[in-house]
Amino acid sequence: MRVEIWTDIACPWCYVGRAGFDRGLAAFAHRDEVEVVHRSYELNPEAEQGTISIIDAVAAQYGRTRDQQIAREEQAAAMARSVGLGYRIGGRVFGNTFDVHRLLHFAKTHGRQNELMDLAFQVNFADERSVYDRETQVAMAVEAGLDEAAVREVLDNPRAFAQEVRADERLASELGVSGVPFFVLNRRYGVSGGQSADMFTQALEQAWADRLVA
Repeated sequence: MRVEIWTDIACPWCYVGRAGFDRGLAAFAHRDEVEVVHRSYELNPEAEQGTISIIDAVAAQYGRTRDQQIAREEQAAAMARSVGLGYRIGGRVFGNTFDVHRLLHFAKTHGRQNELMDLAFQVNFADERSVYDRETQVAMAVEAGLDEAAVREVLDNPRAFAQEVRADERLASELGVSGVPFFVLNRRYGVSGGQSADMFTQALEQAWADRLVA
């Protein structure tokens, strides 16, 4: 069985949803027969490199007051902490995640995509570092087990793995994915948002039971 997951590392619900899915998958009896495919999705493809406070930028984007956006951040932080994840409300910035997505596709070719994704989420939401900073991107990729020179070569070439990112985004559009996180099970079932581990286990069980039904 295949599960495709569209995420953006700038998305707090993707951060929480990934943890929920991992726990739900761990509780699934046939977990060893599930292929998980991570796919790219940019929430803000027109954004510049990160310089503006995430609270101010997202508040402006969705027409909220600063206090309303802080309340949403606090809600996301509480959800993250409930599943054992770190989350800092202040200090994060708003930016373009395309280069991180390119690196994630590069990491996939070396079997290190999960490791890099974990680190990218951690850097963005829990650490006092900016995931949009080039040297931070290099450092986390090396920490994930990738060769530094190769990582720099990918980042220095804007065409490297760009087609892979765009292909994931086109597929999302074809399938009607309009927000993330979005989980597609065997191209038959869709689950959106940062659901509970139990919800993911139930979805996996349903998809598994129905996998041979025409």
